[in-house]
Amino acid sequence: MQYTVQEIADALGAQAFGATDLRITGAAEPADAGPDELALATNEKYASGLAKGQARAAMLWDGADWQALGLKAAIVAPRPRFAMSGLTRMLDRGQGFGQGIHPTAFVDPAAHVADDLCLGAFSVIGPGAKVGTGAVIGPHCYIGADAVLGNDAFLRESVSIAARVVIGDRFVAQPGARIGGDGFSFVTPERSDVEVAREKLGADAERKPQSWARIHSLGSVRIGDDVEIGSNTCIDRGTIRDTTIGDRTKIDNLVQIGHNDEIGRDCLICGQVGLAGSARIGNNVVLAGQSGVSDNIFVGDNVITGGGTKLMSNVPAGRVMLGYPAIKMENHMESYKGFRRLPRLFSDVAALKKAVFKSGSSD
Repeated sequence: MQYTVQEIADALGAQAFGATDLRITGAAEPADAGPDELALATNEKYASGLAKGQARAAMLWDGADWQALGLKAAIVAPRPRFAMSGLTRMLDRGQGFGQGIHPTAFVDPAAHVADDLCLGAFSVIGPGAKVGTGAVIGPHCYIGADAVLGNDAFLRESVSIAARVVIGDRFVAQPGARIGGDGFSFVTPERSDVEVAREKLGADAERKPQSWARIHSLGSVRIGDDVEIGSNTCIDRGTIRDTTIGDRTKIDNLVQIGHNDEIGRDCLICGQVGLAGSARIGNNVVLAGQSGVSDNIFVGDNVITGGGTKLMSNVPAGRVMLGYPAIKMENHMESYKGFRRLPRLFSDVAALKKAVFKSGSSD
């Protein structure tokens, strides 16, 4: 896979300078780049690495003097980080899954799959399942009965999609993603100690042995177009209604999406986030790593959380939240500043007490 500097620039909507016929075989950080690789010096602070590498061409920031940096060619994009999206797509060599259906894979005779399906070793497509055109499904994957997978899907190894799950076009799932497992939903014959504790906010109450009965998951999961799911992320099916994820939402590794959750469009959900059941997430929401969302609450459009934030109640649209329990980020930072002042305050109070008592004893 090779491209000229000019071909890359044209594909990215960027400007090319110098010897634009140089052929590029890959991309690398400036200090590690070889003579046929494009060095990614997308910020002035990375420029010093160019002298340590062998790159003849680089992607540079707007306004960079490529000749002064000793380069033979350069690509300059208005927003280099956004250009990285197109560049890495061009240079991605894939996973080597091959073409066609592997001899050890199984497609149920009642399934409906496109003629161009790529299906890896030991993968299974169940009865009534529908897989669109351009799908690449890696080894050890499972697509359940009557599930729907749209066009141009890309499933890495060991992805499972349960029965009756419906997924749109251009879906991407990383290794070990699990979509459509049963929800974690259990009930006791009488009011549970958990219900009482929540009602009384943890006040002392009698505790008694209880057994849990399973509530079966009759709903499914519906996922829109251009959604991506990270490694070992689990998305539970709904109890009665479906769990839903909107178009273009991206979900990182090790995320738990509970039963009945509704996630809007263009959300970014980072690693180790946990959403309890029946939470509703608006559009363009960003949940930073290890954020938690309580059950049955609503998070408005354009909300952003800092890492480790725990949302315990509804959050209005546009808020930036931090902490446990979550409060507005600016309020949290002021609280933190106050917390850091406490040792000095304690010292001042101790000195004041000592002075007062000393003054009193002399009287």
